[in-house]
Amino acid sequence: MNINLTLFGQMVTFAIFVWFCMRFVWPVILSAMEERQEKITQGLAAADQARQELADAKSSVINQMQIAKREASAIIDQANKRAAQIVEDAKAQAVEEGYRLKQATKAEIQQDFNRAKEELRASVAELAIAGAEKVLQKSVDDATHRELVDNLAQRL
Repeated sequence: MNINLTLFGQMVTFAIFVWFCMRFVWPVILSAMEERQEKITQGLAAADQARQELADAKSSVINQMQIAKREASAIIDQANKRAAQIVEDAKAQAVEEGYRLKQATKAEIQQDFNRAKEELRASVAELAIAGAEKVLQKSVDDATHRELVDNLAQRL
């Protein structure tokens, strides 16, 4: 056996093997590696995009929460103002109702006073007629009696 021929045969075989690998195996491995690299790049880009979208969503949520808090505060303020207005309206109505009741009571008292005054005039007139009858020692007829009572009531 010759070492040179064996070595030369191994070199040729190795060169054919390298050529075969470079021609048929290496492109498949390179394309698989490129696909994998592309997927990794896309995954990293998607992760970055997702982080950005998450940050945007967080800021959007914070803004919406602030807007909602302001709106809630405004609604509460309006409700408090409305409640105060309702209380003031109720107070005004109560005062008005009190004034109306006071006026009605005054009118009723005035009517009672006038009625009592008229009754007192009639009583005084009758007493005056009775006293005059006793002084005169005579009876006065009904027409004269009525006329005297009316005149006396007018004077009182």
